Amino acid sequence: MQITAIPGAGFDANIYLISGMRHVLVDAGTGFNSAYVYRKLEESIPLENIDIVVLTHEHFDHCGGVADLREHCTAQVYIHKDGASVVEEGEDWSADWFGTSQEPTMVDRKLRDGNDIELGDTSLQALHTPGHSPGSICLYEATSKSLFSGDLIFASGGVGRTDFTGGDTALLARSIHSLDMPVANLYPGHGPYIEGDGQRHVDMAARAVRGWLSP
Repeated sequence: MQITAIPGAGFDANIYLISGMRHVLVDAGTGFNSAYVYRKLEESIPLENIDIVVLTHEHFDHCGGVADLREHCTAQVYIHKDGASVVEEGEDWSADWFGTSQEPTMVDRKLRDGNDIELGDTSLQALHTPGHSPGSICLYEATSKSLFSGDLIFASGGVGRTDFTGGDTALLARSIHSLDMPVANLYPGHGPYIEGDGQRHVDMAARAVRGWLSP
């Protein structure tokens, strides 16, 4: 498995290309910077070779670009069932923050907690981790101990905001404390990613939110 990181430009989330026997894209950005994103992707593979786009949650900075991306490839779109309506129906409550609209596109698979996404030679496990948004997920690859954390956890113990629609502070804390797997590599939705020392950053986040847990 090879991971190529495309750091977020402007308001975009980070985008990650996971290449095994299949090519999986984690998140799609806003679509405002699609020329930059496509250029970076094509340094690794042709766009039409992308098999799956997995959206870590339903906020526009992560899913706004997926409809345009599908004009360039036949990739299937996966998102947790609790966030799917934003993409399928073009719900604009998140896009409104950016002064634009969410273009609807088909969701091919509505994920549930524990679902596996096969890469051919390995797999990603989808973990439902609400709190930042109702449909938030992390993705975990066990062999490399890699966690794609969306907006749940960031480097240096940072955690996602909960003051958006559907945010819940106690739920975010429970989601962070539910991560009981070893993490060597942490690939968050924003900011720097960590390779080799990810567990320390996950542990820092867990300590930071311990006081938010409901009794």
